[in-house]
Amino acid sequence: MEHIQHGYRGLSLLMNLNWDRLLYGATLAFALGAGAYIGTLLN
Repeated sequence: MEHIQHGYRGLSLLMNLNWDRLLYGATLAFALGAGAYIGTLLN
């Protein structure tokens, strides 16, 4: 049980340190998808 608790703390710390990178990636993917969708509408 202690091992699982330490693993969860490590994952939580990793998420706290890298949430901005995740947000950046999600924003980039959304922008590319929106651009492709708008591009199909204009053709």
